Amino acid sequence: MMAIELVHEKSSQRNLSNAGSLEKKGKREHVRSILFLLPSWILLLLFFFAPILLTILFSFTNMSLTGSAARDMDFVGFKNFVTMFSDPSFRISVLNTMVFLIFSAILGQQVLGFTLASLMRERSRSFRRIIGTVVMAGWVTPEVVVAFVWFAFFSDQGTANVVLESVGLKPVAWLYQFPMVSVVIANIWHGTAFSMLVYQAALDDVPKEVEEAAKIDGATGWQRLWHVTLPIIRGSISTNMVLITLQTLGLFTLIYALTGGGPGTETETLPIFMYNQAFINYQLGYGTAISLVLLVIGMIASLTYIRLLKLKT
Repeated sequence: MMAIELVHEKSSQRNLSNAGSLEKKGKREHVRSILFLLPSWILLLLFFFAPILLTILFSFTNMSLTGSAARDMDFVGFKNFVTMFSDPSFRISVLNTMVFLIFSAILGQQVLGFTLASLMRERSRSFRRIIGTVVMAGWVTPEVVVAFVWFAFFSDQGTANVVLESVGLKPVAWLYQFPMVSVVIANIWHGTAFSMLVYQAALDDVPKEVEEAAKIDGATGWQRLWHVTLPIIRGSISTNMVLITLQTLGLFTLIYALTGGGPGTETETLPIFMYNQAFINYQLGYGTAISLVLLVIGMIASLTYIRLLKLKT
């Protein structure tokens, strides 16, 4: 009996020792993983969280590029936001931003990108390469170059008016009569390739046997699209909607180079309005307050997309 008890005692001691060593090993692995991720956290803190915190801080000040406020800024509370929401120009810029977002990103890049991806799905590899290269050309072109390309296209002697005159129609001053239409078309041409690539990858992952089963059951093409394809790729739809919305909300260079926000305030979106207040009128505090509102709009839009797509699941 004594021998058996000694064996059990040694076994229990061995188990405790193993458990202690495993616990120490787990702690070492935990510390090692923290040290491994530390550079990433430092970069996020410096280049992501710090600018957001500074934006929130400066939006409650009268910081300026000139004058006494440039040297000694003061805390002004919600004065910038009161001024902003009582400014008719701000409301116009918000309306312009929403119009630009809906027609350029949601109805433009999203729909056209999905349509191109669907049409190219069953095509040959060479055909997909040719079309993909043509569409990708707009995406890889810098925004300043895109602006000058479309400025030439919509100019008085540009391609658009040449086509109109060839069919017996009068030329149009596109950038003055239809400035918002012009910037919407330019941004759709520039950004559709991203949506196309996202949906190409998503559609390639849709199981063909599921679609064939729905086709055998008598489902039409639209029914297969609505009840089979779209629910399967809803994650890609949500991701793409969030990304192109944030990209479109922050778009500055293309609009500024193409129209400068004009004529008047016809194409003055929130980034243009923010730039004018911060660097033309030298009111940096007011400009950062506008950027904070733009950040909140992007967050609300992103959460709304995710919520709506989850409700459909």
